[in-house]
Amino acid sequence: MTSKLHYGFIGCGMMGQEHLRNLAMIEGAVVTAIFEPDAAMQKLAASFASRATFESSLGALLARTDIDAWVITSPNHVHAEQLAAIVAKNPKPVLLEKPACVDLAGVTALQAILDKACTSATIGTLPPIWTAMEYRYMPPITRLITEAHHAEYTGEAVMFSIREHRYPFLNKVGDWNRFNRNTGGTLVEKCCHFFDLMRHVMQADPVRVYASGGQNHNHLDERYAGETPDILDNAYVVLDFANGRRALLDLCMFAEGSRYQEELCVVGPKGKLDCKVPGPGRFWPAELGDAPVAQLTVSQRHKTGADGWTNHPTITAVPLQTLDIPVDKALLAAGDHNGSTFYQHQKFFDMACSFKAGNKNTKPEVSLQDGLKAVLIGLAAEASAKTGQAISLTDGAYKL
Repeated sequence: MTSKLHYGFIGCGMMGQEHLRNLAMIEGAVVTAIFEPDAAMQKLAASFASRATFESSLGALLARTDIDAWVITSPNHVHAEQLAAIVAKNPKPVLLEKPACVDLAGVTALQAILDKACTSATIGTLPPIWTAMEYRYMPPITRLITEAHHAEYTGEAVMFSIREHRYPFLNKVGDWNRFNRNTGGTLVEKCCHFFDLMRHVMQADPVRVYASGGQNHNHLDERYAGETPDILDNAYVVLDFANGRRALLDLCMFAEGSRYQEELCVVGPKGKLDCKVPGPGRFWPAELGDAPVAQLTVSQRHKTGADGWTNHPTITAVPLQTLDIPVDKALLAAGDHNGSTFYQHQKFFDMACSFKAGNKNTKPEVSLQDGLKAVLIGLAAEASAKTGQAISLTDGAYKL
């Protein structure tokens, strides 16, 4: 018999509704209560979670005794205080949308919660907190991660590049995502999951970040209460890891004509992995036919000349292999993240059910600490883009 897990939702805007659509496909997942102050978003959320009741405040939601797990999908700048309220008032497993917070003060506050939970008097009192990093769970990227960690074709990853060429930021309730103070900046709001991927693939923390970015085209003609949006729309970000390894982000948010939205490449001493991921199907022009399918290409070094390097004993060439990695159409229709929201929720559901059954040592795959490190890298990248200086990640304000 499938366990039932009763969810409480905080925020049900665009991303929250994607979570609701995916939870509806998981047997045993029941969305029981929602706090969403916007009437239009309430109406849309109700169409995906017909059994849920709407609470008038966060306090009323957290006072409920029939909730087994929480999902936070509110605007970025309230994530930290809402998570702190859950931990203090109704500590059940939490799926926290990225970013975990938007500034150094938020990092400090959430780190204090983690530190307190590690003291002898309070150990075991903190519920499992899973930072929602959807990109880890896109089927083509999951395969890339598996192959990179196995290292059969590449050896240890030396270089990892991510190119995201996509559409501008969408409209959100109250246009909160137009300003750095609410989002943490583009390199936090949009890119913290890429920095999480870099740490995950490299299996290490970076030691330094350098960024160059600007706001060249998007939102410059928009005004909100007399203010012009201040979010970056393009950037290059380089992360240095120990032992001469490095990662690169190439971001452009005025490139929605791209056939593939994300292109990821892992290179090691033996070969490389290339992964191509299409953007949301709802944005693909119908006149161009079927939307592209995600691909992973595996290629190894091979004899190219007389320089002798191909005689290296660790290199065993294999033919070029390109694999199509299709995603179930129902999952593609349920969200904009290539099926990842569903797969992430499956894993979170299993974890939260285990916690409910009494396993208090259950751990999330993507911890709050992972989420805070991704935010710190994003904040440091924003600071680097403003100052033109490389920022240390091993000491100072952005120490990981």
